[in-house]
Amino acid sequence: MTGRAILALLPEVGRDAPPVAVDFLGIPGGGLTAEPAELEQGLGNLHPAHLWCEDQGLAQRVKIGGGTLVEHEAVAERLPARRVLGGMVPFNVIALGSGRFHRATSGDIVIEQDERLSAEKLSVPGLKIRTTANIEGVQWGKLLLNLNNALNALADLPLRRQIGSRPWRRLFADQVAEGLAAIRAEGIRPVSPTPIPLSWLPSLLRLPDPVFEVLLGRTMKIDPEARSSMWEDLKHGRRTEIDYLQGVITGIADRHGLKAPLSHRIVALIRQAERAAKGSPGLTPEQIRAN
Repeated sequence: MTGRAILALLPEVGRDAPPVAVDFLGIPGGGLTAEPAELEQGLGNLHPAHLWCEDQGLAQRVKIGGGTLVEHEAVAERLPARRVLGGMVPFNVIALGSGRFHRATSGDIVIEQDERLSAEKLSVPGLKIRTTANIEGVQWGKLLLNLNNALNALADLPLRRQIGSRPWRRLFADQVAEGLAAIRAEGIRPVSPTPIPLSWLPSLLRLPDPVFEVLLGRTMKIDPEARSSMWEDLKHGRRTEIDYLQGVITGIADRHGLKAPLSHRIVALIRQAERAAKGSPGLTPEQIRAN
């Protein structure tokens, strides 16, 4: 579970009062249709991981739902009593069962800057929150990285093992290249959520395994058994977010007359796996590339 987030803060008592509750709202979908009352109810009825932090005696409730393509401006219009900030959750969280959730990859939550220094107030040991003046660019950059979610779901491999394999990385590199071309045609300038510029990513992904392993170790930490949220969706027979990952890329590419054959192919394979309802199909890179 990674992706965009919307930070909805409850009304504050005074300008300098810290927020007493925070919702990281994740709504699968490309648009927001809920009415304000429904959205408020949704904030309290997500199926999230609950992370409780104590900061100077203040209990802060952080809800993390699924990834989202809902624009935070649309949420702000429907929740005038709340202060709403766009955000990006970079790390993967695995549901272990019995109410236990495990953070399996590294990275800091990023939210848009605001005059009340919300990121500073919300940051606690073990859960740092950074700010950006270009949250839209950061979210689009994260979408490009999340194109690997579908590959991991189709592979039925732990993330680290999949990313450690050059054939899988080459496939991911081709996905990123398709995505970059589409997003740039749309006039969007994505911002990398990692220290590596997005324009370098396809070339770096194609490096030999020993070189890439050194590079990966310096930029990201991944648990040996971590897998993508889309793999988990297939495992549990849930509808995936493929329409809002590769599906976004194919939609933009089609609109601009660009070719995105690999993205179209992956959308079709995930849809096929959803219909089969047997979890991950365990495909190889060659099988995914086959027409």
